[in-house]
Amino acid sequence: MTSIGANSGMVDWNLAVATATRLVRPGPEVSRDEARAVVAELRRHAKSSEEHVRGFTRMGTEETHDTPLLVVDRPGWVRANVAGFRELLKPLLEKMQERRGGGAGNAVLGAVGGKVTGVELGMLLSFLSSRVLGQYETFAPATRELPAGANGGGRLLLVAPNIVHVERELDVEPHDFRLWVTLHEETHRTQFTAVPWLRDHLEGEIQSFLAETDVDPMTVLERVREAAQSLAGGRPEAEEDDGGRSLVELVQTPAQREVLGRLTAVMSLLEGHADFVMDGVGPAVVPSVGEIREKFQQRRAKGASRLDMALRKLLGLDAKLRQYRDGERFVRAVVEECGMDGFNRVWTSPNTLPTKSEIAKPADWIARVHRKPEA
Repeated sequence: MTSIGANSGMVDWNLAVATATRLVRPGPEVSRDEARAVVAELRRHAKSSEEHVRGFTRMGTEETHDTPLLVVDRPGWVRANVAGFRELLKPLLEKMQERRGGGAGNAVLGAVGGKVTGVELGMLLSFLSSRVLGQYETFAPATRELPAGANGGGRLLLVAPNIVHVERELDVEPHDFRLWVTLHEETHRTQFTAVPWLRDHLEGEIQSFLAETDVDPMTVLERVREAAQSLAGGRPEAEEDDGGRSLVELVQTPAQREVLGRLTAVMSLLEGHADFVMDGVGPAVVPSVGEIREKFQQRRAKGASRLDMALRKLLGLDAKLRQYRDGERFVRAVVEECGMDGFNRVWTSPNTLPTKSEIAKPADWIARVHRKPEA
């Protein structure tokens, strides 16, 4: 496997995968037959979720849902995400390499820094790999079977050991919980497969943000290390908001602040929409949805601080919990006022996506998008 680190020296991706795989926590104890049964059931639920989500959201057709579905273990999740990170961050790493310049000394420093960052990024991935239940991997690299941009250009991942771990921890009905999780993740697949421009728009916004980055490469690497060290216990949680530690805070320009606001809004929309659909479909197909939702919300609130801290330090984005909460409120308010078809005008073009301020004030989005044309 070719490594970007071999070209840029900034991150040794192969070492990141190896480190994460070595450090990843073992999953819950299940027999081979139990594991096979869980995988088979998750595949069945993913298939049935397609119909439930399409019917509720009125988005997409059966033909649009041809992106791959992978039921993976924790190392499989790590490998899949590193592949996406490599593609997404390649322009930034190349720019950082150019800024650092050539020379024997810089080459040695880069090789050492790339390995150190690879190890510590692996630490971060090993932590995250035990927490993610499922994911629509938007930026999966193109393959012969899946060219870039084809029906969203991504793939749906379900992390079987994590789903089993959480359903046991919450003491909920396993079959109901597995379907409930797949409803959320299937909504994300529907968003990107039914809205052809969404993936390219999101990638363009991220690349616009990264293109504005103008900071010393070692400072960027240090922020990655701080994120990993905070998870490993190297930094106390009391320093979560210690100011000046976020990568975005270091490199923001006015243009970046604008892009970050748009990214925050669209991520809030996508996450909130998935939660809204999950709750909307759940009562009809998941008998114990009320119990699951209550227990999962308690778990999410109690256990999210360290994860949010790491993501915020590494990427500088708003806390994911806030995105779920604010986005769900936006979607619910618009659907109540305009109906599902009225809400779905949000997917018309990038111009109809809500702004960050409109996420907090849905009436402003309704007034802008649904205003009557002047005579």
